[in-house]
Amino acid sequence: MRKLVLLLVSLLWAAENAAAQAVPDIGQKKPQLSLTETVKNIDRGEPEEETKVEEEDDKGIFSFMNFSFSKKKESKKVYARPDEKKESFVQRITRQAEEGDVNAQLTLGYMYLYGEEGVEIDYNKAFRYYSMAAAQNDSVAVNNLGSLYYSGIGTEKDYLKAATLFDRAAKLGNVEASVNLAFIYLSGSSVGKNSRAAMELFKKAAEKGNPTAEFMLGYAYYRGFVYPQDYGKAVRLIRSAAEAGYSDAQYMLAEMYLKGYGITQNYGNAVKFLRLAVEQGHVGAMTELGDILALGTAYPKDVYRAHILFNLAAVRGAPKAAEKRDALAKTMKIEELLQAQAEAEKYTEKTSELTSYINQTFGQNIRGYIDENLKNVSVRNRGRI
Repeated sequence: MRKLVLLLVSLLWAAENAAAQAVPDIGQKKPQLSLTETVKNIDRGEPEEETKVEEEDDKGIFSFMNFSFSKKKESKKVYARPDEKKESFVQRITRQAEEGDVNAQLTLGYMYLYGEEGVEIDYNKAFRYYSMAAAQNDSVAVNNLGSLYYSGIGTEKDYLKAATLFDRAAKLGNVEASVNLAFIYLSGSSVGKNSRAAMELFKKAAEKGNPTAEFMLGYAYYRGFVYPQDYGKAVRLIRSAAEAGYSDAQYMLAEMYLKGYGITQNYGNAVKFLRLAVEQGHVGAMTELGDILALGTAYPKDVYRAHILFNLAAVRGAPKAAEKRDALAKTMKIEELLQAQAEAEKYTEKTSELTSYINQTFGQNIRGYIDENLKNVSVRNRGRI
């Protein structure tokens, strides 16, 4: 089964491979998952740190590119005939691609995009082979080609062409293309905003088990965006994305447990999902869990671990985290304080494949797409009777 799915991911950030120990007892540890290779930076600046949704090119969605959902491609096994034994793998697969083999075309497109199997990166050739496969109505290739047009790789940037290709791939059954197009509609990039069309695309993709779509649809129900507010539906959808490993879904599910929105209030379960998000480096989860452990009213008090969490959040720029950390430090013994600082230094984020993929593709705050649209609606309605 081909896994050469191009899902508009950014070309700047390389995967982190650190394997140092995480903070003890902050959560049950998960094995470090490998991430896909990323192609080299192409005419881009530093990535935006703001969570605000941008509508212009190179500042918001789809700033990165990634194939095969954070996994390397699985090349189709090619068996040489007796008269082909002198051909190298690249020669053989090139011949097959030129003869019209879609799998060979997809594989070559991937190889030239990433410099696999000994070939040098060649974006023009990558574009050519994906174009050949797309001409045969392969849904993966059509989606991939749309990504190349969106990012301007091997061709001039053409957002309208990209959106058209995503629409075509979605109609061919490509779920990732549906999600890509939904974000374009939600952001208004190149085709104008169409929130209802975006949410309908998310809904169809969520029905097929796409975790990104599940989270976006769940958050729409949570906020009452496009659809009426429904915490019950929000919990079910966000829980599915959380269990798939998406850190922001884990954080949101914890928030719903804390507030009792759509689910029975349960601080134990809230802490469980906050810890999972903390392991992945979610700053909001660090401060939320730190507050719970420092206060000790609804969950056992643990100043030591609260200090570690605030320390981690402070380094990552969380507002007021440094003040909370320093306040706790005044109540701790020097030996305990030094140990807490040492534990914080050992912490290493262990981001899941899903979280890495979503963060690199659509940004680190995809809730912001909905929040921004709601804010704009509020601004437009301000002053009306």
